[in-house]
Amino acid sequence: QVQLVESGGGTVRPGGSLRLSCLASGFIVDDYAIGWFRQAPGKEREAIGCDSGANSRTYYADFVKDRFTMSRNNAANTVYLQMDRLTEDDTAVYYCAMFVGLLLDTRSWSDLSQYDYWGQGTQVTVSS
Repeated sequence: QVQLVESGGGTVRPGGSLRLSCLASGFIVDDYAIGWFRQAPGKEREAIGCDSGANSRTYYADFVKDRFTMSRNNAANTVYLQMDRLTEDDTAVYYCAMFVGLLLDTRSWSDLSQYDYWGQGTQVTVSS
């Protein structure tokens, strides 16, 4: 059974850091590209980045470049999102999902319709 489960969210002060985890089951995570997304109340879900897996290609949205970093621990079948210098604008529910499109490139990586097996999400709250 293919499943992704996010964890690691919580409440932090502005300028703080969190590392989110996305635990995969039912498939080998290194064989698939995994994307990170977030959704704030009243807003549409937006793409953060995508890690292609074995070929080491990564894509990031402009609004998180130099603050968020994706990584993997293949032995643990887990992908991570390290978030630094958090601001109140980063408050959202964060999701991971599997890219199932035919071609991963600079255009398709942020297309929500090309992802499946969404996790349940983990809440990140940045507040003073």
